[in-house]
Amino acid sequence: MTDPWTPYCAQVVDRVAETPDVVTLSLRFADPDVQSRYRFACGQFNMLYLYGLGEVPISIMDYQDGCLQHTIRAVGRVSRGLTQLQPGASIGLRGPYGNSWPLEEARGRDLLFITAGLGCAPVIAAIRRAIAERDSYRRLVIMQGVKHREDMLWQAQYDRWREVPDCQVLLAASEEKQAPFAWSLGMVTTLIDKACFDPDSATVMMCGPEPMMRASIRALEQKGVAAENCYFSLERNMQCALGLCGHCQMGAPFICKNGPIFRVSDVREWFLLEGY
Repeated sequence: MTDPWTPYCAQVVDRVAETPDVVTLSLRFADPDVQSRYRFACGQFNMLYLYGLGEVPISIMDYQDGCLQHTIRAVGRVSRGLTQLQPGASIGLRGPYGNSWPLEEARGRDLLFITAGLGCAPVIAAIRRAIAERDSYRRLVIMQGVKHREDMLWQAQYDRWREVPDCQVLLAASEEKQAPFAWSLGMVTTLIDKACFDPDSATVMMCGPEPMMRASIRALEQKGVAAENCYFSLERNMQCALGLCGHCQMGAPFICKNGPIFRVSDVREWFLLEGY
């Protein structure tokens, strides 16, 4: 986008109800010229503006069939409104913002994706790209945790990923009484012991609740994975997306401007502080 402040009109092309409170919207810019110029990197986010209510930051899940895809959970006034939109509706969209997952730097290494809940959405594009360029990476390990099996998004997609050569898919449900087929009981962090990878040649990308990511960082360090090879995506109250309003500042960094993706070794000292 030439003007980071300007929301461009985008139309809802498709709406998929993933769960009762999670919806994936496929969006296309109303102006074909804007559509042709738009580019994003895996891990970035857009600001979605619902006219008359406000805007919220939403990770770019992927770009398919000429449409940007955003998976949204109804948790606030704006996000609830967005999840109720139907095909043909119009919204404002500005972006993309933030940095991206280190897929280029990770070439020739094992890739570990650790996600929980809706935290899988910010890494879906990265997983799909890694699979599309399968020869550029060594082993792939995809770990996803949910409370209940019915909370799992895109189950069919995970099943397809199991068929990819040297791709290990591990799923965990923390509040099931009995493990579903090919699942584990417990938090996603319990899957790290089952993952097959080389700690000295692994790049980790994770997203989800912060307590989960703190626990994963500690578990990975015990496995010998260096903090400089671990990355995670953060979410905060990002209102301007340009590092000006200060709402998403955590210490010196602004989540919107310096993130949302951080290398663990750069922020480990303050991120591991409980309640920070």
